[in-house]
Amino acid sequence: MTTATTARTTPPTIADGAELWRIAHGSGELDLNSPYSYLLWCRDFADTTSVARDTSGRPIGFVTGYLRPDAPKTLFVWQIAVEGSHRGSGVAGTLLDALTARVATEHGIDRVEATVTPGNVASDRLFRSFARRQGADVTREVLFPSAAFPAAGHDSEVLYRIGPIGPPAS
Repeated sequence: MTTATTARTTPPTIADGAELWRIAHGSGELDLNSPYSYLLWCRDFADTTSVARDTSGRPIGFVTGYLRPDAPKTLFVWQIAVEGSHRGSGVAGTLLDALTARVATEHGIDRVEATVTPGNVASDRLFRSFARRQGADVTREVLFPSAAFPAAGHDSEVLYRIGPIGPPAS
């Protein structure tokens, strides 16, 4: 098993797109996007995305994000997923920390946002723990109520705002 201390994080390449789709598909938690969207993400948002790799270089987790057009100092985390055999080993936290540090250095972000469904305990813990490591506050509010989704049965999406995020430690 790869642990957070042995996982290496890198920006994605287009060749990683299919693996990101596979990891997302296997998560059982994420809204699965088309394989095409993961290929585009690896091409167009590589500077705000990170991939965790095992010792052989194979992707075992990822975090996708983007800078909000109306708030360019805010990194919105779109999806984060870790392959089943590596969950619980700190890989997700390592991914989030590494991506935030890289984007803060390159773009000067001061806030991270993400949405979490109310029943997703692992994501709630991940983002609260991240905020503690950053010494940042967390606020939460419903961004998209369940009624906003076209298909019945989708949970509300709660927006987590984490900040302020300081410059990365040297």
